[in-house]
Amino acid sequence: MFLSLRAVIIALIFAIGVTTTISLSAQAGDPLTGTWELNLAKSKFTNIPAPKSEIRTYVVDGQQEKMTMERISAKGDLVISEFTATRDGQDCPQTGKSLYDSISISPVDALTANYTHKKAGKLVGDGTRVISKDGKTMTILFKGTGPKGQPLEATFVFDKR
Repeated sequence: MFLSLRAVIIALIFAIGVTTTISLSAQAGDPLTGTWELNLAKSKFTNIPAPKSEIRTYVVDGQQEKMTMERISAKGDLVISEFTATRDGQDCPQTGKSLYDSISISPVDALTANYTHKKAGKLVGDGTRVISKDGKTMTILFKGTGPKGQPLEATFVFDKR
């Protein structure tokens, strides 16, 4: 009896370990997961003041991603923005942005996603997010319209920390 109880306990510990490893691997396996730092030297901004810095942290759980951004604006102000969105093309709230208040994300493949930004239901910008095959660089292309109707364009290049 002692041996069979011991065997059951070992089997349970093994099963818990395997389940935890698989769960952590699935989360860590998404190339978006992690912290990304804006590389200002490689980024480009048209009609948009370049920020002094920007850090983005992404957490992916299945088809849902959460992004938290901390940016130091061109004026030196701290701007914090967040969203939790499901990768299904549906609008989800985004806080902390004056130009837009929602985001929708549609995956193209494991490294690429298209997105749109809206303000009060009106499309104000869209673009594409691409992660390099080595997982070290993320490029976000953005095109939109500013509050006065001016065209906005940016290429954000991030390095994974």
